[in-house]
Amino acid sequence: MWLTDKWTDFEVIDAGDGEKLERWGNIILRRPDPQVIWNEKSRPDLWKNADAHYIRSSEGGGHWEYKNSLPQAWQVSYGDLKFNVKTMGFKHTGLFPEQGTNWDFIISKIRSANRPIRVLNLFAYTGGATVAAAYAGAVETVHVDASKGIVAQAKENIVASNLSAERVRFIVDDVQKFAAREQRRGRQYDAIIMDPPSYGRGPSGEVWKFEDELFNLIENCMKILSDNPLFFMINSYTSGISPIVVSNILSLTLKKVYGGKVESDEIALPITSSDLILPCGATSRWYK
Repeated sequence: MWLTDKWTDFEVIDAGDGEKLERWGNIILRRPDPQVIWNEKSRPDLWKNADAHYIRSSEGGGHWEYKNSLPQAWQVSYGDLKFNVKTMGFKHTGLFPEQGTNWDFIISKIRSANRPIRVLNLFAYTGGATVAAAYAGAVETVHVDASKGIVAQAKENIVASNLSAERVRFIVDDVQKFAAREQRRGRQYDAIIMDPPSYGRGPSGEVWKFEDELFNLIENCMKILSDNPLFFMINSYTSGISPIVVSNILSLTLKKVYGGKVESDEIALPITSSDLILPCGATSRWYK
């Protein structure tokens, strides 16, 4: 298990009865979490302190209820990295804090490469990994996501972290189509990161389904890797897919061609009011 436990501006305070209680800076949020299938809360007295609560609807979706007035957006820091967060639809905040362990990996690999590194970040969302790569000194980071609004938030996170936007290229596109075009252009990358959804649609209605599309996407992305790739990282929230499955795919593709090492594990966050751990998906990495 890879545990993200270096946050000071974020914590999972408690979890129980299908929900988690979190601190984002000085703001307390209460949100549903499908992994929290136990009923008992360690500190039930703390839950009344939530500034906002996302309540699911029996008909799907849900809404935020506010106990206190919140800013439209506020910042949290992970070391030197800064991110804008806010209460969004479908319970989101614009950041997945468990990804801190992956940001640490990205920064370490790029800084220790001792050569110019070009990074491609697919399904890049609001750019946590993009910020990490730019902070680590990547000469270029290409950020690709199908949502124009989400890409705009990623640009704001680059600015928030005082990083140069000149080394980051933001693209609103379907990832499969973009990878194919990059191959035709002859462009290559030293590191590729992807955080694919279980199911999604591209900007022109392209359908993505994790178990149907992942293997082909990896094979296509290998065609735009440089001759000396540094790493290839896949994060997954898809339930029912073991980290070993993605590890097997990386072994059959990246490791088969380039050698190196493959590792996969769950990523998680500590719950500070107890000794429990909150699982938050899985990551698989190939690297030299």
